[in-house]
Amino acid sequence: MSRVPLSVLDLATVREGHDSTDALRGTTEIAQAADDLGYSRFWVAEHHNMPAVASTSPPVLIAHLAANTRRIKVGSGGVMLPNHMPFVVAEQFALLEALHPNRIDLGIGRAPGTDQATAAALRGVSPHLTVEQFPDHLGMVLALLGDDRVAPERIERLRATPAPATYPEVWMLGSSTYGAQVAAALGLPFCYAYHFAMSSDVDTAARLYIDGFKPSPRFPEPHLMVSASVIAAETHEEAQFLAGPSRIMALSLRTGRLGPIVSPEQAATRELSDLDRQLLDQLPGTQYAGTAEEVVQALDELVERTAAKELILAGTVYDPATRRDSLARIAKAWGLPN
Repeated sequence: MSRVPLSVLDLATVREGHDSTDALRGTTEIAQAADDLGYSRFWVAEHHNMPAVASTSPPVLIAHLAANTRRIKVGSGGVMLPNHMPFVVAEQFALLEALHPNRIDLGIGRAPGTDQATAAALRGVSPHLTVEQFPDHLGMVLALLGDDRVAPERIERLRATPAPATYPEVWMLGSSTYGAQVAAALGLPFCYAYHFAMSSDVDTAARLYIDGFKPSPRFPEPHLMVSASVIAAETHEEAQFLAGPSRIMALSLRTGRLGPIVSPEQAATRELSDLDRQLLDQLPGTQYAGTAEEVVQALDELVERTAAKELILAGTVYDPATRRDSLARIAKAWGLPN
């Protein structure tokens, strides 16, 4: 059976009792495993001021990961454009592309990737960094990275690099219909963040993107990638146990009590208030946790439902070794070439 390509999304999660160095080492090992297993892309996300996430600067981490892998494409899932001046983003990713030609993806998002106070600290008092300016800034990034369709006059004398030979692949990211419509209008590939928006508009967003897609020079056809949070283990029960930390993480995000990733044992024995228990029952944390066969069946159904041409797998776990094992089980059951 021919299946769509699989990719990996990672946050460089910090687990209890460990530090950022451990988290980044774990992410490097997961990227190397994904490279060996035949996954197509390895993306890291931009988050700030979160005790459980060490992925604060995707371009820096991408440079390290690309240098420590062989063939897998490495990119951002994503860079939150309202936090950065577009020229800086274009320069960073043009430089990454020059270092690793045809291996760099620039996934762009519109959310802040943090709370409002931290967003203010990132942006300072600049009147140029606002969500309202997102369409204009996205156009500027595209123009600086070789898209001749959108070339504002103000960048006529600007170059992201002096002599580019290739350009990074630019993706639009989103967890709503807004991103789908922007990607469709501009002829960009689109990644829908289904992994944290389970009761979301994935079906509507997929339909709007595919039906409204306007061909572009680089993408004559729509390319939809959908994310999902997964854990595969030897048994269904073990997978559910290993998914415990992701559920506690989801609860901490909803209640504002942020902390490092707890162990499965701590997640299973944590004392919770009645309100927390009610919230936890509504927060799966991991969408698909089971044997590799169970996870693959669910992913097949997701592809059929959305007409996705690619899936990207997230998954909050305590131990990086657990993530590597999960990815290996899914790769084998999916039939990835390696």
